[in-house]
Amino acid sequence: MTDAAFARRALSLLDLTDLADDATEEGARDLCRRAVSGPVPVAAVCLWPQFVATARAALGDGPVSIATVVNFPDGDTPIAPAMRETESALEAGADEIDLVLPWRAVLAGQTTAATAMIRNVKTLCDERPLKVILETGEYPNLDKVRTAAELAVAAGADFIKTSTGKTEHSASIPAVRTMLGVIAATAHPVGLKPSGGIRTLADAKSYLDLTDAIMGPDWATPATFRFGASGLYDALVAAIASD
Repeated sequence: MTDAAFARRALSLLDLTDLADDATEEGARDLCRRAVSGPVPVAAVCLWPQFVATARAALGDGPVSIATVVNFPDGDTPIAPAMRETESALEAGADEIDLVLPWRAVLAGQTTAATAMIRNVKTLCDERPLKVILETGEYPNLDKVRTAAELAVAAGADFIKTSTGKTEHSASIPAVRTMLGVIAATAHPVGLKPSGGIRTLADAKSYLDLTDAIMGPDWATPATFRFGASGLYDALVAAIASD
């Protein structure tokens, strides 16, 4: 596959993201414009909850989904407020919810509340995809990554996602390999979203090649695989333009 062909494939799997601390409504409109004006539409935009209605007005009912974040970025919101965040986002027009796992509690062995949060938020989402952010870059070893991934999947996650992009360490190949192992061993479909620090064509290729090797070359579609990134878009568009 040429770089341009790969870039087209990767672009169709992209959650084009703006979760900057200084994000604005005008920036959300620009994000939506870029989402549909490239060589192929991206899979989704991902932005702060307060900009979901703006994105819905900009995108209408077109092919690009609207994702937003809940219990973000620290993962320390209690269940009831996280559920209210989710309800408000869905009412504003969100198609997908990216929920941060209470990962500090999980690392401390306190899994009951984390499981309850995922189950309750998934109930609110119903058929809409719930992506659970594990924050794998903060874990001391891959066994902990596996434990968190298994917990999220068992509790109802439709996708497991590596990172918020707000910590020092984000996505990594070893963490994604571990997460894919959990997905491959699960009887029902679960997707993968590598996110955080994925900026170049080579970055994207390393994650998608690994996924193809473990799950098969036809597995990664927008229903099962997303890149979460802000800077990757320009690299992919440039690769397509250079063909």
